[in-house]
Amino acid sequence: MGLREMWRLMSRFNSSKRTNIILQHLRMSKHTDAAAEVLLERKGCAGVITLNRPKFLNALNLSMIRQIYPQLKKWEQDPEAFLIIIKGAGGKAFCAGGDIRVISEARKANQKIAQDFFREEYMLNNAIDSCQKPYIALIHGITMGGGVGLSVHGQFRVATEKSLFAMPETAIGLFPDVGGGYFLPRLQGKLGCFLALTGFRLKGRDVYAAGIATHFVDSEKVINKMSPTSLKITLRQLMEGSSKTLQEVLTMEYRLSQACMRGHDFHEGVRAVLIDKDQSPKWKPADLKEVTDEALNNHFKPLGSNDLKF
Repeated sequence: MGLREMWRLMSRFNSSKRTNIILQHLRMSKHTDAAAEVLLERKGCAGVITLNRPKFLNALNLSMIRQIYPQLKKWEQDPEAFLIIIKGAGGKAFCAGGDIRVISEARKANQKIAQDFFREEYMLNNAIDSCQKPYIALIHGITMGGGVGLSVHGQFRVATEKSLFAMPETAIGLFPDVGGGYFLPRLQGKLGCFLALTGFRLKGRDVYAAGIATHFVDSEKVINKMSPTSLKITLRQLMEGSSKTLQEVLTMEYRLSQACMRGHDFHEGVRAVLIDKDQSPKWKPADLKEVTDEALNNHFKPLGSNDLKF
C-alpha cells in the first residue's frame, strides 16, 4: 500500500483528528513517565506502541512481546484503527535489541525462556510483515537486533539524523536473526553481507540511503520552525487532495489562499523571511495544540459566489 492508498484509507476518519494524530507522532517521544515497559494506546485513528524502557535503551523482552503481539492483531481487525505507529521512549533509542543478558542468565538457571523468547519474537516479526494496516516505525536513535525486527518488516520506516542501525550479533556468538536472512541479502550490492559479518553501524541519512528506512526526516528541523497553522492546513490538503480531481484541488487551494491572506501567519512569515530577514516569525497560534478544529475547518469552507469557477 502506497502513501496515496494510506491517505484514502484514512479519509474515512475525521480529517482534523487525522491531522492531529500524524503531526503529533512525527515528533519523537523524549520523556515517558509511565512505569509500564510498553505502552499500548489508541490515539484517534492510530494504534500507538511505545517501547518504554529508556534506561535499558528500550531493549525488548518476552513480556513486551506478549503485550505487543495480541494488541497488533486486535488493531489489525479494528475498523476504527487506520494505522499503527511504533516508537521508543527517551530519545536515545528506538530499540537496542533483545534483552539478551536475561536470556543468557535464564539458561544458567535451567529456564527455557530462550525457546519462548525466540519463537514469540519471530512470530511477532511475521505479524508485522503481514500486517494489513499501515505500520510506521519511527527508528529514531539506536536500532539494533530485535529493534530491527520490530521495524524493518513494517511498511514505513522513518529514520532521522540520530538513527544508528546495526546487526551486531556475530560479536556475541549469534547471527543476524529477526529475519536478517531475508532483508539483508535484499539490500543493494553486497551491503547486507557486509553489515551481517562486521556489525558495521549505519548512521543518520545512510540508513535511508541503504534502503533500510523508507523515509528520512531531520528530528529538529521536521516541523518545529514552521507555522503550526500551515502544517495542519498542508497535511489536510494532501490527504483530501489524494482523492480529488485537479479542478477540485485548485478550488480547495483557492479557498485556502484566501483564508491565509485574511490570517496572521502568511504576512508574518513574509516579514520574517523577506522583509526584516530575522528568520524568527512569531506565529499565532504558536503551538500545534492551539490550532483548533474550528480554525482549521474555516480554511476549507466554500466561498459562495467568490469560489473559484472553471
